[in-house]
Amino acid sequence: MNVDAPGRNCPLAYRYSPAVFRRPPEIEAETIYVIGGLYGNPFALDAILALAAAEPVAPRLVFNGDFNWFDADAEGFARLNGRVLEHVALRGNVETELAADDDGAGCGCAYPEWVGDAEVARSNAIEARLRETARAFPELRARLGALPMHAVASVGGVRVAIVHGDAWSLSGWDFSQERLGKDVGAAAAAFEAAGVRVFACSHTCLPVLQVLVTARGHCVIANNGAAGMPNFSGTRFGLVTRIAIQPRAEALYGEWLGPLFVETLAVRYDQARWLAHFDALWPAGSPAAVSYRRRIAEGPGYEPHQALRGAVSPTGATRRTAVTA
Repeated sequence: MNVDAPGRNCPLAYRYSPAVFRRPPEIEAETIYVIGGLYGNPFALDAILALAAAEPVAPRLVFNGDFNWFDADAEGFARLNGRVLEHVALRGNVETELAADDDGAGCGCAYPEWVGDAEVARSNAIEARLRETARAFPELRARLGALPMHAVASVGGVRVAIVHGDAWSLSGWDFSQERLGKDVGAAAAAFEAAGVRVFACSHTCLPVLQVLVTARGHCVIANNGAAGMPNFSGTRFGLVTRIAIQPRAEALYGEWLGPLFVETLAVRYDQARWLAHFDALWPAGSPAAVSYRRRIAEGPGYEPHQALRGAVSPTGATRRTAVTA
């Protein structure tokens, strides 16, 4: 594996210190939705807006990157971005690379060792096609490139860091279910360095709700996986993270954190229309179809119980049952 290859490398401009989150919050709300990995699915966006409209108090919607990916048609690209940018938006690696002219980072995913070279090459090809679409919209490209990489929110007085990747990089994988399954020490330390109790993220495509015992008490990493694709085997819905001072009965799972509820909601979009739309843009044999068509139709080989990670100390000692189904 060549770690410097496009799609594998992590540009220096993507990196930051957890200390950047020790700042006043830009967002203050009773409820926020963190929406990562919309991936150009307009029907998922419709479903998210419907979920938000059903809230007793209007939530703040935060799109934390990679809201583009499969939207390679000019009309769909312009419309989806216009709708997203009406709300709080952060740039993911997809948006960052769409705004750039240098393709040295490829898709900007910084894929880890368990992702094969063929998949990395297909992701680079998807980004290249999407960049060609984006070039017809120079003002929109500039807006995407100017979006921040991260945000700080205060919900019920609890500080929340919103990132695309992890506490150190826009395209970091240290909040992936794979890495958290091996070592939580660095993740636990990041909460103290950042001065937050929650990290809300996506980027790594599979969800995980990890509760940790840290120097700041119990803290939560909420990775929603993907809002615009299925996240569990045999399902046909995406996921978003809801952080609020009141729980929502429809939540699939969540964790109570003092005055705060960190929950995962299902995004039940029109699967038939989305699949037809996807197939028209990315026919059989195209890079996106090879990498994603089966997941979109059937879900990945991943189960809900795998996403739920109880409270553990950096040494691995279980402290309590932290997540309820």
